[in-house]
Amino acid sequence: MKEYNKSNIPLAKTLRKNMTPWERKLWYTFLKNYPIRFQRQKSIGNYIVDFYCAKAKLVVELDGGGHYTKEQIKKDNIRTKELEDMNLTVLRICNLDIDRNFSNVCEYIDLAVKKSLPQSAMLTAPSSEGAKNAT
Repeated sequence: MKEYNKSNIPLAKTLRKNMTPWERKLWYTFLKNYPIRFQRQKSIGNYIVDFYCAKAKLVVELDGGGHYTKEQIKKDNIRTKELEDMNLTVLRICNLDIDRNFSNVCEYIDLAVKKSLPQSAMLTAPSSEGAKNAT
């Protein structure tokens, strides 16, 4: 279990109840039923990440339009570096890709999970067929 800032827990709970449309789509269409457990709005260190898979040491962050300003890019780079320093892989995915390339996003996440797991666990990980049919 990763260390986390306990004061972030109330905000994480609120964020879980108020997911963005893109988070909702990724969660309910793909990650919720993924056989390797993902958590949403998970507190890690001083951050709350959008989605986290502990077994794969994988963080998935969805970036809306506000993430593309100079200031936010700098903050996101610092955040990503700090998470990577915790031995985590961070995937940053644009909301537009959730809208336009959903099956590819699911395949990208699936490949990242499989790449990080031992061979035996990879044999049981699913393909992203369900996601392809949902778009």
